[in-house]
Amino acid sequence: MLINNKKNILITGSSQGIGLTIAKFFAQKYNIYITGRYEDKLKKLCDENNFAGYCAIDLSKPKSAQRLLSLLNIDIDILINNAGNYIYSPVEMLENEDIVSSFMLNSISALELIKLVTPYMKKQQWGRIINIGSISGIMGEANASLYSMTKASLVGMTKALALELAQNGITVNIINPGWVDTELINNENLEQDFSKDEIIETIPQRRFVTPEEIAQSCEFLISDKAKSITGQSINICAGLSLGY
Repeated sequence: MLINNKKNILITGSSQGIGLTIAKFFAQKYNIYITGRYEDKLKKLCDENNFAGYCAIDLSKPKSAQRLLSLLNIDIDILINNAGNYIYSPVEMLENEDIVSSFMLNSISALELIKLVTPYMKKQQWGRIINIGSISGIMGEANASLYSMTKASLVGMTKALALELAQNGITVNIINPGWVDTELINNENLEQDFSKDEIIETIPQRRFVTPEEIAQSCEFLISDKAKSITGQSINICAGLSLGY
């Protein structure tokens, strides 16, 4: 079901940060559906930005992906899997419940959503799937083994699905941001471990990536100009993946 002949985009984890920036970036050209955990916040964002709809849901819970699409009751042309959490902890201090919930949110929910939107994409012989990974899933990050592991799993999934869906007009790619200038950078808990100046010193370009750069990359991958690009793992990290 299309509204105003615009394609439908579902962006998970889009109540703030990278996801919200992507949603706002595409709001004029597409029907945007956003997700997050807090209904009041999502409703306000929809009203302020003229998004097509929202669903308040916790994607770390079992069967949440199926419930999300059932509640939205729309066909998805473009899926951007952005939902995720970041846990910074020595491995011996990790809680088992955090391991399970992080895999559900960062990895399993993405695969479940792809499973559910693929039949429609195959039927129309067109679709775009973009997974938002992390440079930590490419390089690894000390004291973030759980985050690195879950994000690394998205890379393998992206490549396998790109092969599987290549003849159906569906592209599947993953963007791996480095340090992005979002709420996370200004988190007081993070500042206890690193200062912003210390983070900058690890980045070859000596700057944070902007959320708009991620949105612009998504715009290209969605376009027909990128129809031959699939299964690719794209690092947008200001050189961080090269070392320092």
